[in-house]
Amino acid sequence: MHGRAGHLLFASLLLFSNTQSVRAACIDAAQLAHSTVSIMRYFDDAERNERPSLVGVRGTGWFLSPTTIVTAEHVTAGMKLSTEAWKPLEIMDGDRSQFISARIQRLAGAQAERLAVIELERAASDARSIAIRKEPLSPEEELITLAYPAGHLQLVGGRFVRFGDDGKLTGMALLEFFEGDNRLIIDHGASGAPVIDCNGQVAAVVSNVFTQSLSLGYRVMRISTAWGTPNVVSVPIQALDDLPQAD
Repeated sequence: MHGRAGHLLFASLLLFSNTQSVRAACIDAAQLAHSTVSIMRYFDDAERNERPSLVGVRGTGWFLSPTTIVTAEHVTAGMKLSTEAWKPLEIMDGDRSQFISARIQRLAGAQAERLAVIELERAASDARSIAIRKEPLSPEEELITLAYPAGHLQLVGGRFVRFGDDGKLTGMALLEFFEGDNRLIIDHGASGAPVIDCNGQVAAVVSNVFTQSLSLGYRVMRISTAWGTPNVVSVPIQALDDLPQAD
């Protein structure tokens, strides 16, 4: 078995045990409608010259305002967004899609992974912003996340375990999320998802996951961490403290 931590979660679209009960959401999901979206950047022909099979990059984002979306820094890096050029971004809210040109407004935070604030050229339809939490998380605090792993919306329950205190994990919020016995429910495509407390406030932003690769003959299987330990790494929302907030 070979351990590997910190897999980036943006999803590149190509052409071609122990049973635990599901954690009930501590807030009404209807409160969060139209707040979290799947974001997809399709590459043009020139950008695909080096990797012709790579169509684009997908991640998750949430509205700071109708014209700004927050996600993880590596999502915008994978999308090749910049602070200058406007590039079309597909924004999917459930099964509804719209294309809006976007660029990076700014990066925020001092952790190994920062938060990216994406500026939209025009306001997104039906966008609803989420309140920002001021206080740090407390151990065992119940949380939920809205994410688009593989481009499909999932609401998943979990908890805050602790803050990282070593290397690239220093200052990061380490979480445990699962649905039933599925500890990989938060996976590729979920980067940038808001981690929300029971008051409906964003407390952190999903960055990556802990997994291990297990070789079984000719097959390699990804597995999560042990029950009761963190399996999701997130950026505390305090990284945005220096940003003006929407009304």
